[in-house]
Amino acid sequence: MLTGATASLLASTAFAAEPHVAPMTDFANSTVKQWIADNIVIEAIKAQNAKHAGLSQGDIDKLDQDWRAQTDAGSKPMIDAVLGNALSAYLVNQKNGAQGLVTEVFVMDNRGLNVGQSDVTSDFWQGDEAKWQKTYSAGPGAIFVDEVEMDESTQTFQSQLSMSIIDPASGDVIGAITVGINVDAL
Repeated sequence: MLTGATASLLASTAFAAEPHVAPMTDFANSTVKQWIADNIVIEAIKAQNAKHAGLSQGDIDKLDQDWRAQTDAGSKPMIDAVLGNALSAYLVNQKNGAQGLVTEVFVMDNRGLNVGQSDVTSDFWQGDEAKWQKTYSAGPGAIFVDEVEMDESTQTFQSQLSMSIIDPASGDVIGAITVGINVDAL
């Protein structure tokens, strides 16, 4: 397994030729690190990790299917529960405080399931995506900056910055965060 510093370096250098990588990595180190060190983030992830410890992959797939079905439904109890939690309120405040730079923020647990988010995501399980695999699975200190894409919902050019989240008590990776960045605002 790669050390956090090595994983971070490899993740960042994979797109080193891209002009958005350096400023996004700076934002990760100057701002997002402070967000993920907050007790509200750590405690929410630890609680969900304990709650979901016994889930099988079939259970995770079912939760993801339920979430996806609710994104277009009139009744959204699962989505409303996540959007209504204290972590989501905290993430909305962080997004709003970034004055247009941040387009979305969401936190995932040790299974890649959403714990809190500023905006509704299209799916509940991120564990099959690079944003979780290249951070949570890479260990402490991992940072992954993805390619720039047009985000249809916000009509902005966006890249996602993802980082592993560490339990300060144990030093173990307990989850990950993804922050959508409006690259035109960098």
